Amino acid sequence: MRRLPPLGAIEAFVQVARLGSVKAAATELALSAPALSRRVQSLERFIDRPLFERRHQAMVLNADGERLLGQIAPVLDSLSDAVEAMTGTVEVLRLRLGILPLFASQRLFPRLGELRAAHPELHLDIDTAGHGVARLGEGLDAVIALSREIEPTLYAKRLDRNSVYVIGAKTLLDGPDPVTRPEQLAGLTALIHREMPDTFTAWRESAGVHDVEPLAIDYFDSGALMLEAAAQGLGVAFMHESHFQDARDPRLVRLFDIVVESPYSYWFVCRPRALQQRPVRMFHDWLIRTLGEV
Repeated sequence: MRRLPPLGAIEAFVQVARLGSVKAAATELALSAPALSRRVQSLERFIDRPLFERRHQAMVLNADGERLLGQIAPVLDSLSDAVEAMTGTVEVLRLRLGILPLFASQRLFPRLGELRAAHPELHLDIDTAGHGVARLGEGLDAVIALSREIEPTLYAKRLDRNSVYVIGAKTLLDGPDPVTRPEQLAGLTALIHREMPDTFTAWRESAGVHDVEPLAIDYFDSGALMLEAAAQGLGVAFMHESHFQDARDPRLVRLFDIVVESPYSYWFVCRPRALQQRPVRMFHDWLIRTLGEV
């Protein structure tokens, strides 16, 4: 049998990779920081290449480290689960997940059957109230948030990159004066999501119509209601390409063929220590494999 590195070195590597800190990983494994560093270094010597970029108070995976983590972390988790299954009782694992309703209905719920098949013991408590990131550790284990960026004290994984679309009723393209020019926004109501307040400004600047002001701006905290309002001709929604594509609503059209990168992305967010909880880790790993950024 081909010689393998010590299991302790592999475990140390995975913990540092997930937490991004030798100190945090050492705490999780009940080791001193120097002892954990030696284990990581022994693995690097074993494979004869570095796995991290050493930065001030942080360890960031390099390309080789990312590749190795993707290959061995699921195996290590499966090994841990197998041992636990043999030594413990079967239990329901519960994740308290904060999530925006539109992401849940368009992207998560169509794939939940796959999650249940992969992890039948994992159950989700869904919370669609706002300000999920602020409630981490106080009612929520993890959040799928829509944001420009996430504060560096939290663990965050970007799930997508998107474009801003101007979405309106198909009827806006009919009649004697179809809406085909950005300047015509001056006669329309803009529909803006409270979690994405800068979409209109970003789109207007990229379109080169800095001085155009909409007739009014209506704010929503529900993407589904924004799409419905747009379909009913109550205004034009400044939303993401994925929102439009996943809606598959024949009443809606994209107005103006202008490509604008969105300043917002969906993120998986949790506290760094929460990633060591089995429900959080299982959901995180499945989510990244299934719906993560390409």
